[in-house]
Amino acid sequence: MLIPVILAGGGGSRLWPASRSLQPKQFIEFPDMQGSLFQNTLSRLEGLSDLEDPIVVCNNDHRFLVAEQLRQLGKEHSKLLLEPVGRNTAPAVALAALCALQNSVDPLLLILPADHVIEDQTAFQQAIAQALQSAKQGKLATFGIVPSVPETGYGYIHKGAQLASGNGYCVEQFVEKPDQETAQAYLDSGNYFWNSGMFLFSASTYLQELKRHAPDIFDSCHQAYASLESSENFQRIPEQIFASCRSDSIDYAVMEKTASAVVVPLEAGWNDLGAWDAMWEVRAKDEYGNTVSGDVLTFDVQDSYIQSESRLVAVAGIRDVVVVETADAVLVTHRSQAQSVKHLVQQLQNHGREEGALHRLVYPPWGSYECLSSRPGYQVKHLIVNAGASISLQLHHKRAEYWTVLRGVALVTCDNKEFQLQPNESTYIPLGSKHRLANASNEPVEVIEVQIGEYLGEDDIVRFEDLYNRV
Repeated sequence: MLIPVILAGGGGSRLWPASRSLQPKQFIEFPDMQGSLFQNTLSRLEGLSDLEDPIVVCNNDHRFLVAEQLRQLGKEHSKLLLEPVGRNTAPAVALAALCALQNSVDPLLLILPADHVIEDQTAFQQAIAQALQSAKQGKLATFGIVPSVPETGYGYIHKGAQLASGNGYCVEQFVEKPDQETAQAYLDSGNYFWNSGMFLFSASTYLQELKRHAPDIFDSCHQAYASLESSENFQRIPEQIFASCRSDSIDYAVMEKTASAVVVPLEAGWNDLGAWDAMWEVRAKDEYGNTVSGDVLTFDVQDSYIQSESRLVAVAGIRDVVVVETADAVLVTHRSQAQSVKHLVQQLQNHGREEGALHRLVYPPWGSYECLSSRPGYQVKHLIVNAGASISLQLHHKRAEYWTVLRGVALVTCDNKEFQLQPNESTYIPLGSKHRLANASNEPVEVIEVQIGEYLGEDDIVRFEDLYNRV
């Protein structure tokens, strides 16, 4: 039995402005891709034998995004472990291993980050088959990417003796990110792989090695799992216990210390999409070396990445740049400085700017809303409430709202009144009134919402009843 464990808790700040903290890169469908990175991570496993539904470890804020994307793949029965705070990969995988052991006798776990690109599915599955043989023998297998350039942005794995099966190598040493000269020496030697951050081992083997080499993490995760809060769709990790757990990666906590580590070579067009320069590398290019998507005009532009989402972008006389446009932000950077985008995101956070967290188009569990216009004192949104869905019964302390139905029939609750709104009909929700917008039909309901008040933030919501357990 093989259970994929998908690590989907990353923030993806280096791919801002397409990636935001509440909709990070793993859940975005980028141009020329079918489905999100998260969905592709699961889809490329189809065809493996004895494959079970995945365990997904994700941030609590992303739970509805994950659930919807799993539903689209027909994997509604997957287990979702919700992290209240990030504690890196070693604790996340420990909780997944404990979860897997609840219903299976020591299953094999395939640990995969949710945001990688792997172009050759066949080669990837062949590498998994090789790693399975070692995992069944009690080894902890990792996948080493065969390097093509002297990359300084990855950690490396120094291979040792070849396994008797021929399906990989013992791990001699894990090596930190090298300088350029050292990276070139690694490449020339042929004895080093890039560290992919993907693993395959049995649940019990991982927990035994974690207990041996990081007993504090093992104990914290056992305590947290024992107090897990389960609902119909989610398993919530208790924050008070989990927050005290030490943050550490699988590499540092276990793989660098264990005597049972093996590495399986992988040549499958792998990329971890760590920044926009990586996106340029994996996407198709025109005769000038440019990757272009959306409404874009160029003149005398070379070796650049240009992405437009909502308007015309015109670029002339430049090379080796990244230009990414969204409805509320534009990024311009040299490709060599793509990693620096994270510092811009930190500035957004320091200044309390919503552009670091939210797109104008947001997907709550009941549908979507898009901010059309916002000025001091008012805000206009376009709401779509899915069939059978409903916003929570709620009130606002600092704003009133006007609702006008564009399409469908809305069921409105306002204090003690309940009534329907047809297309072209409107209603007023006074400040402080308990209200709800619901859709009891089989078609989406579209509404224009005008908010008026001194403060219009999303945190001015008091919920009383909610279909999605957000009270």
